[in-house]
Amino acid sequence: MVAFDGVQGSFRRRGESPDAVVPQAPPADDESRVLDAAIGDVVDWRAFPRGTERTMFRAPSGDLARIAYGPTSGRRVVLVPGATGSKEDFVLMLPLLAAAGYRVESFDLAGQYESAHAGPWNLDPPRARYDQRLFLDDLLAVLDDGPGGAHVLGYSFAGTLAELALLERPDRFATLTLLSAPPVPGQVFRFIKRIGALSSFTTARVSAGLMLWGIRNNLNKVSPGRIAFVRERFALTRRESVDDIIDLMMRTPDLRADLAASPVPKLVAVGEHDLWSSELHQRFAQEIGAGFAVYLTGHSPCETAPHQLVRDMLTLFAEVDADPHN
Repeated sequence: MVAFDGVQGSFRRRGESPDAVVPQAPPADDESRVLDAAIGDVVDWRAFPRGTERTMFRAPSGDLARIAYGPTSGRRVVLVPGATGSKEDFVLMLPLLAAAGYRVESFDLAGQYESAHAGPWNLDPPRARYDQRLFLDDLLAVLDDGPGGAHVLGYSFAGTLAELALLERPDRFATLTLLSAPPVPGQVFRFIKRIGALSSFTTARVSAGLMLWGIRNNLNKVSPGRIAFVRERFALTRRESVDDIIDLMMRTPDLRADLAASPVPKLVAVGEHDLWSSELHQRFAQEIGAGFAVYLTGHSPCETAPHQLVRDMLTLFAEVDADPHN
């Protein structure tokens, strides 16, 4: 879904009791929370750290705009944005992960922002829609374009894509972080707060139109710098790709049992004021055997709580990277 302030949540490792997944108040001197509170308005979300590599990656659906930052010898961290999003959603996380020794990558999904020219017409044979297989094959191609298993973060709609990729190609994953991802299968919008019931009476295109209207009119009251970038990004993003993604989210597959069976370490990270309730996200984390972290923010902790999110991701990464055999 779209990227529409931060308390440290509890972090449960695999094998611990589900009762451990209870948000805890952070210490008053929590450095990550203090750093996030000091971020303020980002004037230019397109300003990546100096030394960021910008390339076009040839994926099955066409050329995808991609960035990479950090030491080339570091294990890869692949950050995947959701609908109407882009690689810029992670600009505040890049230097934090790179400082920890990781090679950080992100890319725009087909039809989104600077990947607007990628789409189903480029497939062999061509197809009519931005379907699940298109997005999944693109993601797998990105993961295959590098050594070893990567630490993968899937943001909202891309959380479901990352789940599917993990189950199809577990060798490409070191860990999986699900950021504000749908915590329920099926028509996921029926569970969103306050207006979920209305989603049962609309089409994917109508739902997408309402979502886009809300974002353009800044109903979420994001900062001036952020809304300026978001509106600029809309000028390139293909409307049909958004419609098709919303349609896919209305038919989200139930992967919980298969995810629970996967030994890959997992984290569910969300904002307390996300589209879906913290209770649904917490239950989802329990069902798939994932750690759980919740922050005092909305749908976009990558923008508003990057220090806390990266802190918890690094804790997850340590489960794998501390073992010299991984």
